[in-house]
Amino acid sequence: MNRFTRLIPALVCLSLIAAVSAQDGPDSVLRGTKQFSKKVVTTGLAGPWEVTWGPDNMLWVTERTGKRVTRINPATGEKSVAITIEEVSAPGGQDGLLGMALHPELLKGTGNDYVYVAYTYIDKEKGADPDVADPASPYRYLYGKIVRLRYDAAKGTLSGPVDVITGLPAGDDHDGGRLKFGPKNKLFFTIGDQGHNQFANFCLPIEAQRLPTREEIAARNYAAYVGKSLRINLDGSIPADNPRLNGVVSHVFTYGHRNPQGLDIGANGVIYSAEHGPKTDDEINILTPGSNYGWPHVAGFKDDKAYQYVRWGDARKPPCSQRKYDDISIPPSIPRDRESDYRKPFVNPLATMFTVPTGFNFSDPACGGVDFICWPTVGLSSVEYYASKGTGVLGWGHVLLAATLKRGSLYVLPLTSDGKSAAGHFSRYFQSENRFRDTAISPDGRTIYIATDPGGVAGAKDAGTTSTMENPGSILAFTYTGEGAPEAEEQPRQVSGTKPRDGAPSPAPIVGGIAPQFTEAQAANGRTAYDATCAVCHGSTLKNGAYGTPLAGEYFKGKWSHRSVRALFDRVRTTMPPSQPGSLAAGTYTDIIAYILQVNGSKAGATPLKATGKGLDRMAIE
Repeated sequence: MNRFTRLIPALVCLSLIAAVSAQDGPDSVLRGTKQFSKKVVTTGLAGPWEVTWGPDNMLWVTERTGKRVTRINPATGEKSVAITIEEVSAPGGQDGLLGMALHPELLKGTGNDYVYVAYTYIDKEKGADPDVADPASPYRYLYGKIVRLRYDAAKGTLSGPVDVITGLPAGDDHDGGRLKFGPKNKLFFTIGDQGHNQFANFCLPIEAQRLPTREEIAARNYAAYVGKSLRINLDGSIPADNPRLNGVVSHVFTYGHRNPQGLDIGANGVIYSAEHGPKTDDEINILTPGSNYGWPHVAGFKDDKAYQYVRWGDARKPPCSQRKYDDISIPPSIPRDRESDYRKPFVNPLATMFTVPTGFNFSDPACGGVDFICWPTVGLSSVEYYASKGTGVLGWGHVLLAATLKRGSLYVLPLTSDGKSAAGHFSRYFQSENRFRDTAISPDGRTIYIATDPGGVAGAKDAGTTSTMENPGSILAFTYTGEGAPEAEEQPRQVSGTKPRDGAPSPAPIVGGIAPQFTEAQAANGRTAYDATCAVCHGSTLKNGAYGTPLAGEYFKGKWSHRSVRALFDRVRTTMPPSQPGSLAAGTYTDIIAYILQVNGSKAGATPLKATGKGLDRMAIE
């Protein structure tokens, strides 16, 4: 029994819980009481990103870096590749083959045996992205598109690609990418803010509030679609009944989003979205036509709690280009706005995960340098509406299922009967050393299928961190078996005094090694290469990233001090970039290593660092 039920009548209690649970702290999360059995359906998937139950009773999966749509038998785990799309380009950690939507009439005998997929691709005819200055960057000509494919049931294959819409914004961060069929047979698609105003992109402005002009729409220039959800006709055209925003009707359905990776349609056509917050306030929203969701002026609710809109690109004396990004120790000269300074109308979230007071320690020493794992955010990667309908999980009449990356867990939010308000606190299920990417539900509602990332960084069961996934690149099945006894509230934050752990063992230290040798030019080139390929995961300071382990500071020294430079070179070359390890030139890897060494205190000299020979084996990291 919680504190409200001891004080007020039950009906009033229910309404207050609904109001409070929308904006709770991490310590409000309850341990789940439902009992499930676990089964590994299949493994070896190359970045499963979307998983959907198909009308053929198969699981349909997109593989982000594998460039494949794969059908999986949920009983046996047998995999069948429906198509490999060679046009997909996946240079980083958030691009590639992303969302997928099955036509509602697929295999219904109407001829509409279509599957729609969203992915990033190279489009040199469209021209270079003006936000990407480096001509050698793999993101220079990277854009997004939605393609229609026809399914041949006899062969089990997809073919005949037809472009629905092309030239959508894409970048090295915050690409969104979820695709769903919605009311009136329209496609709904999410695009993030491209990770502007942070890490390697910290001098670029966030344009989640910028709306497209008539001229842009006429020219099919979709640059203003960043930080938006889109509503699209099946032929790619603009629905006539789309909202008119700033006098213009476009594909834009809603705006003011950060990185909306979750999207689902619930009862009565309610459209749910889930998006990543900065350090606090991952959001679950209900999307309504033409609405503004506040980002970047507001994260979560307009409460002035633990968030200010720091405008790095507006910095002067010195300008942003001469500054170093640090989202913890922010210079007072950087312009910033409080949430309460924002005066335009916007829609509050259905719920946040999670809100903390101003003054919360986002760099607690107990986190051992992997600060983002300790943040209140959970890494919302998807959202799915669930209704038990009498055959599924008891008591889950109307709930949302939210898969998370950082926590390796499924969070369950109870809803009111109309699906428009929260009706209690989050419960947490299936805690693991995984990164949960997406969910699908069996027709009887008794089995929840979860796709897992092949790698990355997640919270460990001992409250540390791990980069070795428990079930990498897998589809897991959790089948409901009954009820259990209520358990105590759970604290899904870092436990003071614990140390992060990396599942990969540290190399053996070397004795009598020499100091690393590299040139200043290598370190300078390495910084450029690092910013282009590594900063989105490991952070612009090498220790402030939210997707990869730190490459500087306490964590790095604990793992790499007195180890050989060869061991570090081999680790970097075999794991980076995450979608295509080893794809960079050997000289680029040595440049990146030189930059990492310099940031960690090693001094440049006259002798260059070489990838060949025995020099790397004799050099010891300081």
